[in-house]
Amino acid sequence: MCAMARPRKPLLSTDRIVDTARALVDAEGLAAVSTRRLAAELGVSGPSLYNHFRTKDQILEAVADSVSAQVDLAMFEDGRDWHTALHDWAVSYRAALRDHPNIVPVLARGPGRRPAGLRLADAVFGAMVDAGWPPAQATSIGALMRYFIMGSALGSFAGGFVDDESAYDPADYPHLGQAHLLAEQQEKVDERAFEVGLGALLDGLTQQFERATGES
Repeated sequence: MCAMARPRKPLLSTDRIVDTARALVDAEGLAAVSTRRLAAELGVSGPSLYNHFRTKDQILEAVADSVSAQVDLAMFEDGRDWHTALHDWAVSYRAALRDHPNIVPVLARGPGRRPAGLRLADAVFGAMVDAGWPPAQATSIGALMRYFIMGSALGSFAGGFVDDESAYDPADYPHLGQAHLLAEQQEKVDERAFEVGLGALLDGLTQQFERATGES
């Protein structure tokens, strides 16, 4: 009679480590990630992680890159004009950051050597140059868009107000009589603010482009 094979543990892989670390960051923040905690979550010994990552920082860099990989870049390849492509990319980028807000401080450092982050930067720069923007201005546009999108993901305007009408005495704040209602509308307020800001930013860039190229 053959003995039944014991169930095998899932093999440790880079993807499993990154997925587990990303879930920890999403749930508890950057401070929750340590090699000891990850090893416990994965059911392995701590040293086994070093076959894939040498440091905690490398793990967080990989988590950040996995979020960058969620950003859609198809709009730069399917014939959309640069204005529409930038808008649609910004919306996709912000959606990825909204789903993983705790990793934004790592992403804000820049792409470094992260493959997905570098592909993102390359796609934006290339699309702007192909559209007729001078390379120096294309670089500035990429930086500007990152500043705007990252900033929108780092905090919430509506979330900064408390759901307590008494906090906004009209004698002190005559124009904040409805501020206590913002907290419950946080997502809607922040989404609308992002679209307003993005529209204004892109309209301004369109005017610059027309002046630079003589197009209208």
